[in-house]
Amino acid sequence: MGLHDAAITRHNVLVTSVDNVLNWARLSSLWPMGFGLACCAIEMMATNASNYDLERFGIFPRSSPRQSDLMIVAGTVTMKMAERVIRLYEQMPEPRYVLSMGSCSNCGGPYWEHGYHVLKGVDRVIPVDVYVPGCPPRPEALIGGLMKVQELIRMEQIGISRADALKKLEEKALDPRVFVEQERKVAQA
Repeated sequence: MGLHDAAITRHNVLVTSVDNVLNWARLSSLWPMGFGLACCAIEMMATNASNYDLERFGIFPRSSPRQSDLMIVAGTVTMKMAERVIRLYEQMPEPRYVLSMGSCSNCGGPYWEHGYHVLKGVDRVIPVDVYVPGCPPRPEALIGGLMKVQELIRMEQIGISRADALKKLEEKALDPRVFVEQERKVAQA
């Protein structure tokens, strides 16, 4: 996870853009705040434990929204809890990201049809950047979602909206040439 578009000159001078430096610093030090509401929270806690060691990715869990730049919503969001989710989201400093973990927070889960008290997706009250599917998703899936957040941060540019960065990320993920190019770089290294 270095500065991808940087060029090193003969005199050990690193030439890059401000966007690359800021994005590299932000993606290398994510501070997520877990908002665990149900069984997905157990998997989120397992991901933070020593077996998966999120700190090796520069991800340090925080307990305060004022110190966090990523909110992980894990589990069933009820109508009463939706107000708290909004309040915590608003307390987070910009730039802030949201990862929705599990079927219940993504779309209401098994309570979709008959649960009058369940929010039919946390994206109805706050903007969600990355969805992690599963009931509950495994820790590996959460780590994959966190890496998607890091990719989203890497694609951001000063003056370009997050929606445009998401569009670029989707185009990049669907383009098979990207995978071929990545394999070439690995083979050359």
